Amino acid sequence: MDLNLQGKRAIITGATKGIGLCAAHRLAQEGCDLVLVSRDNIALDDAAAAITGSLPVKIDTIAADLSTMTGIEAVQENCGPLDILVNNAGAVPPGDLMSLSDAEWRGAWDLKPFGYIALTRALYPVIKESRGVIVNIIGSAGENPSATYIAGSTGNAALMMFTRSIAKSAQQDGFRVVGINPGPVATERFDMLMKAEAQRRFGDEKRWPELTATLPYGRAAYGEEISAAIAFLASPLSAYTNGSILTIDGGGIS
Repeated sequence: MDLNLQGKRAIITGATKGIGLCAAHRLAQEGCDLVLVSRDNIALDDAAAAITGSLPVKIDTIAADLSTMTGIEAVQENCGPLDILVNNAGAVPPGDLMSLSDAEWRGAWDLKPFGYIALTRALYPVIKESRGVIVNIIGSAGENPSATYIAGSTGNAALMMFTRSIAKSAQQDGFRVVGINPGPVATERFDMLMKAEAQRRFGDEKRWPELTATLPYGRAAYGEEISAAIAFLASPLSAYTNGSILTIDGGGIS
């Protein structure tokens, strides 16, 4: 299916691994030029080389810490014209109310949700000008809260409301804002969270694969399944979708 994305320009945060890297490959396959954002220059160069080695697209990279206003301003100043913004960077640690310190909670939230909010504000005029699309990668913990992932659950719930709220003004300004709530996705971060949960439950992080038995279809989602949804929602084929949040979790844990 041709998504009519040829020649569009997309910026992806957290673009060097996991969902972000899968999204970069998928949008490049659809003919999008890319701006990849991450903190790590070397990882950015590797990601760009892996994509341009097989696909004839243009890729710019910006090394920036989006938990800081310096990083936000660096992206704002260097991104150029854009049609698509994929907010994806963020890694909130697991833990319950009493085990997470204020510093851990605030440090994680500086990147997600506050990094999403700050970057959306910074790039709002650019996306408005192109009548483009913002896709926020949030997380299903925002609708299925967990006491042992309290900072992530709470932050994701806030981002769901942010997405729906900002979509109201986007509608008036001629562009769209949508969200995706992935459930567990087979990434390095997923492995880390599963190890922490296995340590909590069994006292042995090596037993984490046992936890996937309770997931729908006995597995986590693949990054390519999430990136396909990102591409579709960002495309003109989804031009009447605004303020919606798509949950991709295999139907939830039974």
